Amino acid sequence: PPTSSSISTADGSALVKIGNTTVMCGIKGELTSPAVDAPNKGYIVPNVDLPPLCSSRFRPGPPGEQAQAASQFIADVIESSAVVQKEDLCIVKGKLCWVLYCDIMCLDYDGNLLDACLIALLAALKNARLPEVTVNKETEVPEVTLENRRGLNIHKHPVGASFIVFDDSIMIVDPTAEEESLSTATITVVTDEEERLCALHKPGGTSLSGEKLQDCISRATTRHREVRKLIDKVTQSDKTPK
Repeated sequence: PPTSSSISTADGSALVKIGNTTVMCGIKGELTSPAVDAPNKGYIVPNVDLPPLCSSRFRPGPPGEQAQAASQFIADVIESSAVVQKEDLCIVKGKLCWVLYCDIMCLDYDGNLLDACLIALLAALKNARLPEVTVNKETEVPEVTLENRRGLNIHKHPVGASFIVFDDSIMIVDPTAEEESLSTATITVVTDEEERLCALHKPGGTSLSGEKLQDCISRATTRHREVRKLIDKVTQSDKTPK
């Protein structure tokens, strides 16, 4: 199961291990001004980091193609699933809002990256607590009360399930890095608690029949129920008085 409150200096955090892949997500909230074309919305900025320490296949330097693709995938899921309504991050319309920086770092890499990143993100968001912010009416200066913190309103719980395919005949869930390298296609299906399809990621490879695709979606909804129970169990324990 995921472990939450892993980073004491973050506003929310979680550590997730799937097989031999380990991912940590830290969430940090900062105050900023809303965009001109969206004055009543805040921001959610995800970033996936694949440092050399997680695998010898990654080198130091700017984010590689896989890290960039993972960051974009997480951003797309946040947008399509509405896990957090950006309107909830607005403090004063047109003047002040929250930006949530969601830094996801892979500590050990052995495939199935997207599933682990998404679970870590969701657990960290459910664990996050932001301080109370008010704006002084006279000086219009934001005043932050660190002692009073509140959780985010999580609207949906998107969970991913990744599969690899060998020549449209053999399908494996939770693939390792070696299995991914040998497959002819990979696919990640993201569903929410209403069994709604939030995202479907298939970067090339051999085509899938409608029957195979439906089988992936069905397995993903089953996986969602299992993962959701684990996340709820962990995040609920955070609220239990010590």
